[in-house]
Amino acid sequence: MSPRGLNAAGPTDHTRTTTGSAAVVDVPASFESGTVRTNDVETYYVRGGDGPAIVFVHGAIVDHRMWGPQLAALHDAYTVVAYDVRGHGRTGGSTRESYTVADYVADLDALLAALDVERAVLCGLSLGGCIAQAYAATHPEQVAGLVLADTFTTAPLGPTGRLLFANLRLFAALDRVVGYRRLNRLQLRVGQRLKPGVAGDGATIQRLIDEGPTIPHAEFRKIVGSIVAFPRSDFDPAHIEATTTVLYGANEPSLIREHATFLRDRISGVVLVVELADAGHASNLDRPAAFTDAVRDLAEEAFGSD
Repeated sequence: MSPRGLNAAGPTDHTRTTTGSAAVVDVPASFESGTVRTNDVETYYVRGGDGPAIVFVHGAIVDHRMWGPQLAALHDAYTVVAYDVRGHGRTGGSTRESYTVADYVADLDALLAALDVERAVLCGLSLGGCIAQAYAATHPEQVAGLVLADTFTTAPLGPTGRLLFANLRLFAALDRVVGYRRLNRLQLRVGQRLKPGVAGDGATIQRLIDEGPTIPHAEFRKIVGSIVAFPRSDFDPAHIEATTTVLYGANEPSLIREHATFLRDRISGVVLVVELADAGHASNLDRPAAFTDAVRDLAEEAFGSD
């Protein structure tokens, strides 16, 4: 698909590079919070603002609090919703033996129905981006626009991707002994040595993990299982019809850049790819102002006549 709003003639013309400032992670105290039944779990959510809806889906082993900068900035003009994905945060786990992205999609659909949210802009990061992709493909009438950040899809993994996913499987095994909090702290340090900048605002991410509810080993294993299975699934981004912005940090591993290009070329709707300078895997925290501007731009385009 031709990239949105830019000349598609050159190989790099589809990418906008932007900068911003550091993040403060706080969900506004005025927001409503609660739980709703989504299949076999009670899903925790926060909601604030008024107007068309933007729904945020977080990455693995963090929770809704990672979206604090965006929730605070966007509830002036939109109803903003963030929630804890199954197995995470205040939602917690279930007795299911395994999880899939399709399970997360079913939970999201039930959540939006319970909250009377229709035709939302979805914004997902990393695992949340996988959920947002799959939801947009299977519920096109419910998606006004799509933001996919620092995420991956059903494209070839390549050497870097295979190494990253092997590392995830190792983490799932070691979690029982070492604990995912310590493992993540180690991964941030090693990643920063191997590829400076890849960790981005690692201190904030680690704080979110350390201060969040503990993920039991059984749940951690199921979460990792759902992540490593997704690239091998039969999902096809060609079924996505929504106008889409694909965001990634410039310091991300090559896998994320390659999958951003794949999504641009495969999604049926119109796509803009945005590279955020000096950002790593949590670009919404590394460059919150630039990230929020990109979400607002997409929302204004999606809801222009609403």
